[in-house]
Amino acid sequence: MAQQISSETKDEAMKVAKSTQKPGQTKEQTKLIAQGIEKGIAEYKKQQKGKARVRDKQKKQQVRAKARAAESEHVEEENIEDRAASPYLPWGLLTLSWVGFICYLIMMK
Repeated sequence: MAQQISSETKDEAMKVAKSTQKPGQTKEQTKLIAQGIEKGIAEYKKQQKGKARVRDKQKKQQVRAKARAAESEHVEEENIEDRAASPYLPWGLLTLSWVGFICYLIMMK
């Protein structure tokens, strides 16, 4: 898969190659050096894209983990509210215990 190298990258590589040109170096040799620099720049950009993808994946995983944690906390709160939302159970137990206590007192007389 051949990558297209931008003209900016080619120009920059040629500038670097010319700035490091030795006396007696031919234009052909300078072009070869520029091509090597272009390949190096392209490889560097490719690596940076890969690293950026990995960072993005890690960020997404962290966001998902936080969302799952928040969702589980929300579910726990709903469960607690559901249990507290039933006022009939405590009152029913209190009434039943008083009825039982009164029956016990009546039987003991």
